[in-house]
Amino acid sequence: MLSVSETAALLRTFDNILILTHVRPDGDTVGCAAALCAGLRALGKTAYLLPNPELTDTVAPYAAPYAAPAGFVPDKVVSTDIATTGLFPENAKPYAGRVDLAIDHHPSFEHFGKANIVRPEAAACAELMYDILAALGPITPEMALPLYVGVSTDTGCFAYANTTADTHAVAAALLRTGIDYKTVNKVFFRTKSRKRMQLESAMMNTCEFYDHNRVAILSVPCSLMERFQATETDAEDLSALGAQIEGVDCAVTMRELRPDVWKLSLRTGDRVNATVVCRVLGGGGHRAAAGATIEGTWADCKERILNAIAQNVPDFTR
Repeated sequence: MLSVSETAALLRTFDNILILTHVRPDGDTVGCAAALCAGLRALGKTAYLLPNPELTDTVAPYAAPYAAPAGFVPDKVVSTDIATTGLFPENAKPYAGRVDLAIDHHPSFEHFGKANIVRPEAAACAELMYDILAALGPITPEMALPLYVGVSTDTGCFAYANTTADTHAVAAALLRTGIDYKTVNKVFFRTKSRKRMQLESAMMNTCEFYDHNRVAILSVPCSLMERFQATETDAEDLSALGAQIEGVDCAVTMRELRPDVWKLSLRTGDRVNATVVCRVLGGGGHRAAAGATIEGTWADCKERILNAIAQNVPDFTR
């Protein structure tokens, strides 16, 4: 396992670099990738991001300046905020066996790179990326803005329990570069489309509660997306909704990706370890935020989820 200084030294030896982000890309994976690309270019390196076909309208602008041109052949490959090669987009899968450096912060990280660095205690991978880039040279606004996107989105604008003093210290350092953090906060945390509001309303209307109302299961079937003609941008981070319900300490959001294929996201309090529950279902993540992809009918998948919670929460009752 590399240290920050060793990672910086390794990156100095790289050139013609391709940077990978994960499926259903969020602000942290895109922010880290964009900031790293900017940092490498500041060193005179040739570096690009592999275009991610699932970018939403909110995160796409941060990746756009760094997209690899068609036909680019990398000498080195780096992944950011990816715990396992199973989270590679389809166009990244050819690189699964040739990642030269993997940078991550998930406890479930699988060390798939030729070299690896992970910081499980970090609220966001962007915290670790900040230290790596600072070891390479000055943090410029071009690096700071996407890093702020990463730190703020993975902490719910610094409201989630994963936020630490280190998180705030990194955010403060980024703000001192003069970035437009106000627009980031407005776009990511204080703006919702009408379709998004309709999705949230429908989810709440069909929400099911278990375990003395401490466990909530919310569903987003394909039919719901079709009913409101909602886009991926409208559905971004819907998993945050259930955790806002008073009394709920385990919120499960079931999002149907295609018929009978469900992406589930858990957001939990201290009583439920989301990583342990999702590991039973073939997934992983953090203690308070984890996920998995499972197949089956909605009813069957719901039962599997409840059984996984029951196996790992001693006082769970139906």
